[in-house]
Order: sequence, then structure tokens, then C-alpha cells
Amino acid sequence: MPDSAGILLHRQHHGALQVLLVHPGGPFWRRKDFGAWSIPKGEVEEGEDPLAAARREFREETGARAEGPALALGSIRMKSGKVVRAWAVAGDFDPDRLTSVTFDLEWPRGSGRTQVFPEVDRAAWFTLDEAHRRILPAQAPLLDSLVAALG
Repeated sequence: MPDSAGILLHRQHHGALQVLLVHPGGPFWRRKDFGAWSIPKGEVEEGEDPLAAARREFREETGARAEGPALALGSIRMKSGKVVRAWAVAGDFDPDRLTSVTFDLEWPRGSGRTQVFPEVDRAAWFTLDEAHRRILPAQAPLLDSLVAALG
């Protein structure tokens, strides 16, 4: 199973630390909210630098670039067994400008009809407390790593 890499974009807003999380698109996630959000992330291609992959995935899932210095946040293991390496990048992004790549899926299952869904259907800024409620449980340690990395 290939590793994944992602970017946790963060900013100071009205004196509070906020992080950008994305909500997965598609019918399986449509009605899920708490415990469903994620950092923008995706698979590292063979021979690809993991940080470069994280920046590429951020761009593919949001339509924006995550430029600037990156703080390593370490890695976590998802429920599926996949390992995700993450970096924190300071920046800003308007969630209303979200544009995501898409994927094809037979839906409804067994119907023979293929539909196109965005990989990410929403993005939003959250305070750390709210992010802890929204993020996939396996990714929650990345929020704590961010706080430790920022001192």
C-alpha cells in the first residue's frame, strides 16, 4: 500500500490558530460530518519526494498552492493501514474558491451508471478545538503535532 502525504495549512485569525480541513466528496461521505474531515492528502508516486507529493495533492484537492516553509509533523497510520506523512504550512485560502479534481464511481452501486464526484466537496477553517471534533480520528495527532511544532 503506497504511503500518502499531506499539508496542514494553518493561520492566525483574530488571535486564534486555525487549520484548513477538507471534506471528502462522493456519496459515502455526503451525510458524515464529525470525524469525517481530513487534511488535503494523497498518494506519493514511486520515486516522488513526499513533500512535493503533499504540495501536489494540496493543489489537486483545493485548487490552491501551499507554498512556503514546511514544518514536518511526522506520520500517522490510518485505520486502513496507510501511512500519512504530513507537513504544516502557514497560509491563507478562501474555501469559496475550492476546486477539486474528480473521480468516477458507479452510483448507485450495481446500477451500471457512472457518476463523477469531486475528491473534496468542501473546505473550511476550524479552531483547534473544532478541528479535533471534525477530523478523522487517526489524523487528530497531527493537530497536536502542529501545536508542538509551532511552540
